[in-house]
Amino acid sequence: MRGERESGYEDIINLPHHVSSRHPQMSPLNRAAQFSPFAALTGHEAAIRETERLTEDFAELDEDRRELLDEQIRWIQENLSSQPEVEVTYFQPDERKSGGAYVTVKGRVKKIDSFARRLLFTDQQEIPMEYIYAIEECR
Repeated sequence: MRGERESGYEDIINLPHHVSSRHPQMSPLNRAAQFSPFAALTGHEAAIRETERLTEDFAELDEDRRELLDEQIRWIQENLSSQPEVEVTYFQPDERKSGGAYVTVKGRVKKIDSFARRLLFTDQQEIPMEYIYAIEECR
């Protein structure tokens, strides 16, 4: 008697699987989605990754480097008609957190906008002069 009570499903165990005539069967993808983990803190993983992302601080230029950059910008101004090709290393502030990264770009200078204090390149790139760290002439 006890063996019969333990299972209790002898009367239905060998019956065919029921398929509803009113409700369509759920796709395997939707069925699997029911068992996916619940993300209680939406965006938490992204916030952690953002916090882990490293940025650099902006390095203040000493007087010697400022003089050197002024000379290089004067040279570019004097040779602007030939659109000199230069390699510029500058600080690019991070849009999401304090700090940023130093970036090096190469291109031909089209114009020096003294009013907005920007170097304008032939490829439409603009670099704020206050963030320039180094300029190298490409030969």
